[in-house]
Parts: sequence; C-alpha cells; structure tokens
Amino acid sequence: MFAYILRRFILWVPSVLLVMLAVYALAFYGAGDPIKLIFLRAPGDVAYDPAKIEAIRDQAGLNRPFIVQFGGYIWNLLQGNFGNSLVSGRSVWAMVKAAAPVSFQLGLCAILVTAIVAIPLGMIAGLRQNSRLDYIILGTAVALWAIPAYVAGPLLMVLLLAVLPDGSVPYGWGGIFSVKVLLPLIVLSFQPIALILRQTRAAVIEVMSEDYVRTARAKGVPELVVALRHILRPVLTPVVTQLGLIMITIVNGAIFVELVFGLPGLGRLTVSALTNSDFPVILAITLIGSFLVMLSNLLVDLLYPLLDPRAADAKGAR
Repeated sequence: MFAYILRRFILWVPSVLLVMLAVYALAFYGAGDPIKLIFLRAPGDVAYDPAKIEAIRDQAGLNRPFIVQFGGYIWNLLQGNFGNSLVSGRSVWAMVKAAAPVSFQLGLCAILVTAIVAIPLGMIAGLRQNSRLDYIILGTAVALWAIPAYVAGPLLMVLLLAVLPDGSVPYGWGGIFSVKVLLPLIVLSFQPIALILRQTRAAVIEVMSEDYVRTARAKGVPELVVALRHILRPVLTPVVTQLGLIMITIVNGAIFVELVFGLPGLGRLTVSALTNSDFPVILAITLIGSFLVMLSNLLVDLLYPLLDPRAADAKGAR
C-alpha cells in the first residue's frame, strides 16, 4: 500500500507542473501587465508613472524571460515560499492560510451532506424503480442539477430578503456550527446531491439484476437485509468514485457561494485575485485546488479495497 501511495505521489509531480505551467503561461502572455492594471485601477489621484511601473516590475522580477520566471517560482515553492501579493504586498501563504479553513470546512460538510442525503434517497429510488416515489426523487434530482450555484445562491438570497427582515438574513461566517452556514451549505450541495443520487439509483438497479440478489429474495430474506447486506456494498464502489470526482464541482461552486454569502474563504479570495490580476495569489490557489482534486482521487483509490477486495488484488498485481 505504501509503495502504491508513493507511486501516485510521484505521478502527481508532472501533473501539477503541467497545471502550473499552463496557468503561469496564461498569466504571462494573455492577462496583461499586472502592474499596469493595478495602476489603472488605482484612485484618480495616483499618477500613472511609466518609470515607476518599470521599477516595480523589475523589483518583482517581471522583466525576466518566461522560463526564468517560471523556474524561479517553482524553486521558491520548493522552499515553501508562495511569494507576496502584487496588490497588498502581504505574504500569499498568510492570505491562503487565513482563508483555507473556511473553504475546507464548508467543502467537507458539503461532501458529508451529499453522502447522507443522496445515498439513501438513491437507494430508495432504485429499490422502488418506476414508482411514483422514484419519479419524485429523480425529478427533484434533475431539477437540482439544472440549477448552478451562481444562480441558486442569488435567487435564494433574494427570496430570503423578500420574506425575512434584513437583519435576520444569514450572511458572513460565524463558524461551521453557526446558523449562517446552512444556506451556503445547501446551495453548494445541490448539484453534488443530484449527481450522487442518480449514480446510486443506477447502481442499485444494476445490482438488483444480479443472481445473488434474486437468490436471497427467493430464500425469503427480508427486503431490508437484502438492501443493506447484498445491494449497498457493491453500490458504494461506483458511488465513492463519484464522491471523489465531485470535489471539482464543490471547488468551482465555492467561488460563487462564498462571494454571494460573504464567506471569507478561498473562493472569495479567488474572485478578488482575478479582479485585481494578483497572479501570485491565483497561482497559489490553483496549486491548492489541483492538490485537493488529486488527493480526493487518491483517497477514493484507498477506499476501494475496503469496498471491493478484488480492487486490492488488482492493485497488488500491478
């Protein structure tokens, strides 16, 4: 198992380098000069001084060739240095360290809510295939999937502002156990719940056609025992795969959810960095997002042997 994890980490290195190279190239060639953009967005009393801009560019190392800048950035990363913000001058690591706990807590809770809600409902829909209850659950899942976070968040906020007094509308961050987290958590979980619910339903329908399930029912085994002992475990294997993949959906949705509900997380920091062309912050968040997606896929692979021993034998053979 340790050798397998080590191999996966080794394979991560070129993947992360390619992602960073692509983002760095986009920032270098396509997004415009960040120092000039910062001056253009400055208040009217700040003079546009080309000489001062060139001095700042030279101090920040932005006058060097692309490959030299990228190599220097990677070398600084290996030393644990994410650089400083071009806008505020603060350490990028300090900014990420302050925002990351909010996003991590929200994302983890979204995954837990998705698993707790979607898997049982998907099991019920699959076991009651083509019934009225199945149509209601599946229709709700399709409706949730059709509403992206950047639409659901503002609509829900407008609805609450119309119904509740302004002072009682939850906004901001009060900790993961605060009432304020309920709305962003619900909005962030819409599409993941729809995805996992449909995946669970499809897996249940497929497993129900297996011979061992029909044999258990023919022997008079209670339906609840059949569902929990013979159907649930094989169903969890593809579902867990999807739980790992929805990390991408949650990371993307967090950008809009945190902005709408005023959460001081990585999503809001991403919007601020993109608006201000703060490339060191953008690169750091991209690196963290890539690492989270890869880590979630690794955790899924490690859970496979617990759900299906044949997966462990296959990995051992490789």
